[in-house]
Amino acid sequence: MSDGTTVRLEPHEIALLGEGPRAAVTVAVVDLHLRGLVEADRPGTIRARVADAVEAVGAVQPPSPLAAAVHGCLCAPAAPKALVKDPGIRLAVAVMRIPLAEAGLLRYPLLGATRAARRRVRDLRHEHPLPASRHGLTDHDRLLLVALHGEAALQLLVPRFALRAGLVRRAEVGRAALLKDSRRGTNGSGGAFLSCGGGGGGGGGE
Repeated sequence: MSDGTTVRLEPHEIALLGEGPRAAVTVAVVDLHLRGLVEADRPGTIRARVADAVEAVGAVQPPSPLAAAVHGCLCAPAAPKALVKDPGIRLAVAVMRIPLAEAGLLRYPLLGATRAARRRVRDLRHEHPLPASRHGLTDHDRLLLVALHGEAALQLLVPRFALRAGLVRRAEVGRAALLKDSRRGTNGSGGAFLSCGGGGGGGGGE
């Protein structure tokens, strides 16, 4: 059995190892958003985009099986925090765990992250700190940062979508905005933290 150091991990797998199934589902939701496949609906919920919008995505790399499972269960608007309980998504998470366990990154029988997995995630956080701005980032960069830094990355990279979809708490976004205004008032900089519009990478953006 390997210790997982040579395994190439995808963002949703990193999220699963770092924070568990809900974090992995969050990465899948953001992946679908960046592809233009889901959008915010009623406050705290998301919905699948209409068929013509889905077809417009074109020949991009297909989403992960977990993201595909999330998209497939959105027959009606749903809260992201509730998606992890959907049977199809739970099955997709279980299937995700198999190669991670075989690589020595999840331990039997409870399938918690091994010491090697925790060290791998910790090292990746150091290697990929949050940038000052989202500009110039690819969609893969964004997903990796969300997997590694959670709410802080959501607030920086997809703030409007994250707030409307219920991926972050409203109080957290409000606090981030106050910090941004405070920085702007003291030295005229720091305005990129919750800037909306533009952004690097393809897909849905913000």
